[in-house]
Amino acid sequence: MKKKLNLFNQKDIIAYFLIAGTGALIQLISGAILKDWFHLSYESTILPAYFVSLVAGFIMTKLFAFDARQSQQTRREMIKFMIVATFSGFVTWGFSILPYHFIQSSYEDLFIQIPYSYKKVNVTQISTTVNGMGFSFVSNYVLHKTFTFKSSGFYDRFKDLIK
Repeated sequence: MKKKLNLFNQKDIIAYFLIAGTGALIQLISGAILKDWFHLSYESTILPAYFVSLVAGFIMTKLFAFDARQSQQTRREMIKFMIVATFSGFVTWGFSILPYHFIQSSYEDLFIQIPYSYKKVNVTQISTTVNGMGFSFVSNYVLHKTFTFKSSGFYDRFKDLIK
């Protein structure tokens, strides 16, 4: 008898939101470091920062979000996680860059000064990044719950294909 999937289970959503929030912080900090230390543009930091946050994201999602801790399918879940994460990385990028360029076409970037610091924070860039993260959260949640941490037969078909 097949177990019915409850896609929007409150426990899973809360756990995933907390995990995604940690990943979002890692992504924002990584993006800021990439921009400041390596003098990269806003647009060129979104995907690398997203992929830096993936390591922590996979470990925390596996352990805490979807009761997949004891699944004994870590390799299979890693591959599926990377497929979903790559798609969602481009979702983050697109829903960050497009609104940013739209806003920039009419307004200048908004900066705030961090108290007792020389650092100015670009609120426009952070806001559009958070927008991209929101869209990515939805795609990640649905795809990880229904594909990554669920036995779908995809991994076995993929292994057969590359043999």
